[in-house]
Formats: sequence, C-alpha cells, structure tokens
Amino acid sequence: CSAIDACESSNGGCSAKAECRRTTPGNRACVCSAGYTGDGIVCLEINPCLVNNGGCDRNAECTQTGPNQAVCNCLKGYSGDGKTCTYISLCSKNNGGCSQFAICNDTELTERTCTCKPNYIGDGFKCRGNIFQELLRNSNTSRFYFHLEALSIRDITGPGPFTLFVPHTDVLNSDAQVKDWIAKGVMAQVLRYHMVGCANLLYKDLTVITNITSLHGDLIHISYSQNSLVLNNKAEIILSDAVGTNGVIHVINQILVP
Repeated sequence: CSAIDACESSNGGCSAKAECRRTTPGNRACVCSAGYTGDGIVCLEINPCLVNNGGCDRNAECTQTGPNQAVCNCLKGYSGDGKTCTYISLCSKNNGGCSQFAICNDTELTERTCTCKPNYIGDGFKCRGNIFQELLRNSNTSRFYFHLEALSIRDITGPGPFTLFVPHTDVLNSDAQVKDWIAKGVMAQVLRYHMVGCANLLYKDLTVITNITSLHGDLIHISYSQNSLVLNNKAEIILSDAVGTNGVIHVINQILVP
C-alpha cells in the first residue's frame, strides 16, 4: 500500500493562490501564499491600504500595486516621499505670486490670498503706494521723480489728493530747455506747473474740464477732441490713470511751460 497524496490533484482543492501541504496520508493543509489571506480554500489579496493607510502619511494617498504591496504619494499641496509629507506653503516662494508690497496668506491647500500692505492700494497682485513713490517705479515717469528729488520738492508726498501731468522721461532727457531752467533756478516752478492739488482727476474727469489751476498758480487749459486730451494746445496725454494712494498720474508727450 502507498500513502495517498492529497495535494496531487487540483492542488488538493486549495486555492490557486495557496500552497497545498501534505500532513498525514490522505490529508493536507491549504496555506495562502504571501500577500494573500484566507482559509486556503479561498485566498484574497491583502490590500495594505485598508489598515493605517498602508503606512503612508495621513496627507498621502495609498495605492495598492499588488498583493500586500502599495505605494505612497503625497497629496497635492504636500511634498515628501509619501511616508512623510510636508505642507507646501504657497507663500514661501516668491511671496506666492503676490506683489512685493502685499501680504500673502495661505488659506487652503492650494489657495492663498494677496492683500496690499498698509499705505498701498491694489488687488494684491499689483499694489501701488503714493504717487511720489510710483513716479520712481515707472521708467516713463522716473526722470520727473529725480528732478523733484534734486530740488527737494515734497509737495506730493502729503495726503492729497493730487493730479500729476508728467512729461515722459524721454522728453525730459532730450529737451534742451531743461538745463536752462535748472541754471536759471526756475525748474521748481516748471515742475509745480505739472501738479494739481485737491483733485484726483481721472481721464474721464478731464474730458469735461476746460481749465484747472496748478500748484504753481497758473491755469492749465484742457481740450478734448477726437478721443485725445491736450493740455495748453500742445501736450497730449499718452498714458493715463496711474492711480496711487494720494492721487493719479497722467503721462504727457511735452513739457508744460508756465
């Protein structure tokens, strides 16, 4: 007589994912293979993600890749190897894309808000200070700023409101009269002729005005025709409505002479 091998046929009736082990003649035991669980007759894949998130960080996604195998990937807004995930602050890099004059605040995982700092106005992505500061920041108007600085003119640093008609930097650099005005000590008068106090006049406001008084004391004549605003019948507004906290700047293509 020979012993009956219970595992010889059809894996002993065990699951295809199990090992049939002979015990005593005619008997066997079914043991699920590694990565599977069950009674040996029925063996199911072990999903490690079902217990403790598969050992992944709580801010990671566990994805089963095979029997009792998984990978961990940090969720959006976090970085790391999946086992350890660290929150990524949007504001930590380049101020979150906000203006340098804004405060960046993280609100949600992939969200942040930009708010202009005190004494600045704007949407948080673009923030503007007073018009004296804004003159320097814009290459079209920076030359006017340097002339004000050279003569220590601080009229437009106050609360305002003010309206400025600023000759383009290229005009101030190329007009030969500028050197003569500086030499004669009248440059301050010329500069103040481009400033209007107690008024925040946007382009649309200027279209219905004919005369305004400058800080120099003389009138500036305004005419509007064919969608163009011209001052003193010679200087056209070429850039308009650069709004600051204490007024507005318009760029003109010629120097106004009182």
